[in-house]
Amino acid sequence: MNAKLILFLFLLSACSAPQQAEEKNAKRIITAGGTITEIVHELGFGDFIIATDITSTYPSGMQNLPSIGYRNQIKSEGILSLSPDLILAETDYFTPDVVAQLKATGLKVLFFEKPKTVEGTFTLIEELAEFLEVPEKGLKIKQKIKEQLAGLNQYLADRNQEAKPTALFIMARGEDMIFVGGDDTFASSIIELAGLRPTAVGFKDFIPLTPEALAKFNPDYILLFDSGLASLGGKTGLTKIRGMEQTLAFQKDQILAFDGLLLSGFGPRVAEVALELAKNAYHD
Repeated sequence: MNAKLILFLFLLSACSAPQQAEEKNAKRIITAGGTITEIVHELGFGDFIIATDITSTYPSGMQNLPSIGYRNQIKSEGILSLSPDLILAETDYFTPDVVAQLKATGLKVLFFEKPKTVEGTFTLIEELAEFLEVPEKGLKIKQKIKEQLAGLNQYLADRNQEAKPTALFIMARGEDMIFVGGDDTFASSIIELAGLRPTAVGFKDFIPLTPEALAKFNPDYILLFDSGLASLGGKTGLTKIRGMEQTLAFQKDQILAFDGLLLSGFGPRVAEVALELAKNAYHD
């Protein structure tokens, strides 16, 4: 084989490699979990997502895609009717029966832990970037978050951290379903990341909120999803929660509501929402 032919074959191989990698990754993807959807989109695979679940609200274009539903409401038939090549989902997002039915067809289903800390955010980005074979894009996303976190930390360093405002996250789904987030939840993590002090401590996960507990917590700020606040009828609807009118947060009109995915997702925008929360609490 002469030198010119060897050079031609080398150049041909070099040119086709990126195309082959793109073709390998260009699959019909279904995502289940708003944070996974957001990261997959950020990694450059948004155009390959053919359907999502109802928590995948960002970017807004994802809401125009077919929805597979939400957690235990999801059926394998609905997913299979969309002819996906790959499913990327939060751990335990589907029922065991649905998982078994999907895998029985030979469909590739991968699960990832939903983050509730910044460390978990970085881990999820790394895992998805490695799987999709774009580790360099994952590094860029992580670097951007780190720069934003540095800005957040500088902002907090310029404030009085000895007297941190206190905050309580309330999850509302109408006046009959009111819960409060305790230790080891996204709620405590985002509150602390924003330089505030959570008042709901000493228990884990989410528990029903009682008037006695609300009086004990008595936070400076009450934090909700905007959808949760709307389910109560807005700020005035908070009076439907017994004991609310006696809290400092209500009396000072220090009620903060954020988009659910933005606040709880711990995705690429985690530092942005933490800074916004901090600025609201420190009155900037």
